[in-house]
Amino acid sequence: MTKVERVLEALEQAKADDIVVLDVRSLTDITDTMIVASGTSTRHVTSIGRKVDDALREAGYKPQGVEGLGDGEWVLVDCADVITHVMHPKTRAFYALEKLWSEEFGAREDGRRERAPRR
Repeated sequence: MTKVERVLEALEQAKADDIVVLDVRSLTDITDTMIVASGTSTRHVTSIGRKVDDALREAGYKPQGVEGLGDGEWVLVDCADVITHVMHPKTRAFYALEKLWSEEFGAREDGRRERAPRR
């Protein structure tokens, strides 16, 4: 099972909402894949973040960092080539990461979207 598949499995088991996978390899050197998901409350966001971290560690991957577990608005799990953002719906709507990366920068959602032309 790949790292992305492991994260997606953990998100689904934790009942995360609105899971989006963005292929950002052609846009940045910091990561290959960004995964964005939502929880229904701050407690749910924190729980999902912990489950993603635990699932990666159980599979032998060591996240470089986990941020945001204290407040539950936005939890980031950085596992180098896969970065997972778990967000409260209001926080996600405000920052609109998947819209930013997929429309303005041209990331491919699930590998289906082509890079946007430069302006």
